[in-house]
Amino acid sequence: MEKQYFNLISFFNGYVRSYRRMYLSSLHNRSMFTKREIDYFAHLGELLGFDAFIEDSKFDCLKGRSRPMDLSWWKWDARFDDEYFLYLALHLERENVWEKDVDTIQKLFSQTKEEYIPHNVIGIQFVESFERIKYLNELILQKKFHSKV
Repeated sequence: MEKQYFNLISFFNGYVRSYRRMYLSSLHNRSMFTKREIDYFAHLGELLGFDAFIEDSKFDCLKGRSRPMDLSWWKWDARFDDEYFLYLALHLERENVWEKDVDTIQKLFSQTKEEYIPHNVIGIQFVESFERIKYLNELILQKKFHSKV
């Protein structure tokens, strides 16, 4: 199936503009930030016609086991297949521990079975410094061009 790419910058703009509607404050812990942000994207996916799953999993060939996906959007259409999903439209990872930034990228671009290669990926991360952003962006470009994503 031909990949269906999203305009992810539009998703980002909506996410930023809607952030105040998540009603988060300094009184909330990191888990609450993660939950509300994942819920935001789950709801967005459902509005766009996808089946959204929180804590879904996909097989990681290098690790030899399944690993959880914080959020996945799957496309199902009974006109084409009434039993199986057509494709994994989006894999989202949300990480608020900066020491896990590389692991988050590895999860998004992991080597996996063909039916688990997402058409789009989103990583929302707490990043330690501005310099680290450049390093992580370079890592993403390496992973992107060396994977089937």
